[in-house]
Amino acid sequence: MIYYFIALIVFLLDQGTKWIIATQMRLGEQRSVIGDFFLITSHRNTGAAFSILEGQRWFFLVITPIVLIGIVWYMQKMKQSGSKMLFLGLSLILGGAVGNFLDRALTGEVVDFLQFNFGNYTFPIFNIADSGIVIGVGLVLLDSLLSAKKGENNQKSEELQ
Repeated sequence: MIYYFIALIVFLLDQGTKWIIATQMRLGEQRSVIGDFFLITSHRNTGAAFSILEGQRWFFLVITPIVLIGIVWYMQKMKQSGSKMLFLGLSLILGGAVGNFLDRALTGEVVDFLQFNFGNYTFPIFNIADSGIVIGVGLVLLDSLLSAKKGENNQKSEELQ
């Protein structure tokens, strides 16, 4: 399926960018992309998104494979009836989750580097895998909402007939 290829692309982009950051920048080093708004910052994270569950490596090493198996199983189950948006979302989650899982398994930490500042507020530093996961979850939720709405419309149509 094309969606596994998309997951592979997310994974490769994630790992490639992390490798560049890890080998070309010192920890804590920053490079401006757009003034103070967007910086590339070499950072390490031992937790999940936004550093929640910091230092819980074994938790992630146990839970992530279960989630990955669940995603692949669901993609196979929905092969005939799932929407393109659902599969795209799941493929982005899959690629991102594998990318961050590999980092945690090999080094115990995830390389983060995308930093955005909004005035005095600095958004938590993240990476390509995190982006894939967040965008993927957004697409899955949007697909769910649209499917529910479509179901409501179909039910109303049937009631009118």
